[in-house]
Amino acid sequence: MKTAVIVLNGGSSSGKSGIARCLQAVLPDPWLTLGTDTLVDAMPPSMQASDGGIEFAPDGEVIVGPEFRTVEAAWIEGIAAMARAGARVVVDEVFLGGADSQQRWQKALRDLRVLWVGVRCDGAVAAGREAARGDRVVGMAASQAEMVHRGVVYDLEVDTTHAEPMECARAIAAHVR
Repeated sequence: MKTAVIVLNGGSSSGKSGIARCLQAVLPDPWLTLGTDTLVDAMPPSMQASDGGIEFAPDGEVIVGPEFRTVEAAWIEGIAAMARAGARVVVDEVFLGGADSQQRWQKALRDLRVLWVGVRCDGAVAAGREAARGDRVVGMAASQAEMVHRGVVYDLEVDTTHAEPMECARAIAAHVR
C-alpha cells in the first residue's frame, strides 16, 4: 500500500509549511498540502471571536471551543475521504492536544498508510522566525515548541533548528512508499 498521507506535526513557525512545499517539489506524484492554517482561514470571522470557536490569547496561547472541535472533526474526516479517493495529502498540523490530537487523526486515517513526522525546532529559534514573520501572535512559537509533541508517536522526526526545509523534505521523502 502506498503512503496516502504525510502528517507533519510541529509548533508554530517550526518550518512545517516550508517542508510541505519542498515535499511537493521532491515527491514524484502530485501531493496536496492542507493544514490547520487553511482550516482557520476558511472559518467565518465569528468563530475567531467567540468562546466556542478559536481564540488567540495575547500571550500566544490558543484556546479552542466546541464549535471549533465540530468543524475540525469534519475537516479531518474530509481530508481522510480525499486520501481514500486517491489524493495524496501532506497535512501541516499543530497538535495542541499532543497525543489526544494525534488520536483524532489516527481514528480518521485508520485504514490508510500514514507517515507521522515530528517537526521540531528550538523554541528560541522558532520565536525568532515568528517575530520575523510578523503575522503570528507573539509567544505561540515558544509555547508550542515542545507541547505539541507530548505523547505523540512518530515514524520520523526532523529538526529545523539548523536543517533547511529541503534537507528535511528529502529525509521525509526517503520514507514515502
